[in-house]
Amino acid sequence: MVRIIYLLLIFLFSATTDSFKVDQLRYARVRESYEEKESKLIKLFHDNSINRNKLRIYLRAFKEEKKIELWAKNSTDSKYKLIKEYKICRTSGKLGPKREQGDKQIPEGFYHIDRFNPYSNFYLSLGINYPNKSDKILGEKGNLGGDIFIHGSCVTIGCLPITNDGIKELYIICVEAKNSGQNTIPVTIFPTELTESNFKKLGYKNSGNDNNLNLWTDLKKGYDIFNETKKLPAIRFLDSGRHIIKR
Repeated sequence: MVRIIYLLLIFLFSATTDSFKVDQLRYARVRESYEEKESKLIKLFHDNSINRNKLRIYLRAFKEEKKIELWAKNSTDSKYKLIKEYKICRTSGKLGPKREQGDKQIPEGFYHIDRFNPYSNFYLSLGINYPNKSDKILGEKGNLGGDIFIHGSCVTIGCLPITNDGIKELYIICVEAKNSGQNTIPVTIFPTELTESNFKKLGYKNSGNDNNLNLWTDLKKGYDIFNETKKLPAIRFLDSGRHIIKR
């Protein structure tokens, strides 16, 4: 009797932990993505000593370089490692944050994945929580816009498209991370790689634009901390729209 109860508890725990993935697999495009990409995903994890049941991920997007970096680790590890890059196949707007609906800007700042859309108009899509707290303070009140995604296809008016082939893989990796217990998948969107030389160029070209320079200064703090430690910094939003960023 005790053994039966024990096995039942194991089954219930397994069903609970796999419930997100099971739900996603109800959708044809997700099933197709697993059929096409799962073997490659297994190899990617194996080559980087990642246990898919302990997967934790972090995404960094760079607008000027047109790429999204996928960083990963086990939940028991302290540091992330770069395991894949995805090309952003098209961009819109210019360097600088999104401040209103219709400006065609790709947001910049500290975000996270807040939606999984398995029936997107752009094959599959991962929603970004724009507007974040900073955007709501500094953007045009009542006209901030929304619906910013990392998605398939190769069109955009403010999103981050990585082609259908790219989103098939990244989408199911995000499904695996969430299914393994990662409630928040952080995404940081940068104007460019914030090296010292690039940061100086941004300052020179945007002299007097405190709106951009303040954000980029905050983003650079996060960029430097992560590059040095390979650990996510702690981010706190201030009432001014700025950020406190700590190791």
